[in-house]
Amino acid sequence: MDPSSPAATTGIDDFVHVGEGDPISGENSENISENEGGNEGNDGNSFHERKVLPPEFSRSTVKLTCDSVAEGGECDVYLVGTAHVSTVVFLELCSGRIAVLTPQNLKVPTIGEMVDMWKKNHNPFGILYSWFLAKVASKLEVLPGAEFRVAYEEATKYGAKVILGDRPVQITLRRTWAKMPLWHKTKLLYSLMFQAVFLPSPETLTKTLKEMDDIDMLTLVIQEMSKQFPTLMETLVHERDQYMSATLLRTAREHNSVVAVVGKGHLPGIQKYWKQPVEVKQLLTIPSQKETVPVRKILATIGVTVAGVAIISGLYLSSRK
Repeated sequence: MDPSSPAATTGIDDFVHVGEGDPISGENSENISENEGGNEGNDGNSFHERKVLPPEFSRSTVKLTCDSVAEGGECDVYLVGTAHVSTVVFLELCSGRIAVLTPQNLKVPTIGEMVDMWKKNHNPFGILYSWFLAKVASKLEVLPGAEFRVAYEEATKYGAKVILGDRPVQITLRRTWAKMPLWHKTKLLYSLMFQAVFLPSPETLTKTLKEMDDIDMLTLVIQEMSKQFPTLMETLVHERDQYMSATLLRTAREHNSVVAVVGKGHLPGIQKYWKQPVEVKQLLTIPSQKETVPVRKILATIGVTVAGVAIISGLYLSSRK
């Protein structure tokens, strides 16, 4: 597909609904199989009881409300809390990242695998960004998306509907790449490779995350990189905050209780845009790229970048032997 063409087939209606026992469906799925009896306790009295959060949850949970067509006329939305029994669980995922819900071994892509992805026209930023995050996760010995798997398992246990409400990841990556000037693209690719080679120790990373109590690992990485590349914060965080706030509000208006599991870094943004007008179609459009630099020149630049990182990392590793 032409990178400059708008994503006309993807919209706010393109939630992915996952029902227990159903095959994982693609976007535009409408039919959801829910366990009968999974909504037990959702009568009027239980609805009012859910409005009061226990103290141990209120410290790490943000509560939002909106009008709803569901019984009771109002929906309580709990951001982050996962131990709450709800009729709907909203996840910071899209169909492109649905594999996160399946337990898997942590694997960092090899250079050969990344080259194969590039040959298949995968976004260069997406390839290196995924590799960088896998390197960080490997360093910390954690499986990405563990909180989403737990939320999914709990939701299916209680017969709740699961909604993957994040913007499609490929649109996010393509918007990031399209809005970034050429010099920033080259510099970013080099930065991702360099930082992945010289990551801090697991102890340092863990200490940093504990000190940043109001943010998640991914947002922390994006914030740091955004000091040099402002586009990253705009497309990877702020735009997704707007999109998830809009999709979450639409979901809430059809139910009386929703639990939304998102990274801590998205809490302020989702709160900020709650009930605010959001131009969803604009957030799903891929901007036209203005660069007229030949592809061969860009590839040559990237090749020099890769070679430079390889030489530097080789010298570094040799000096430590």
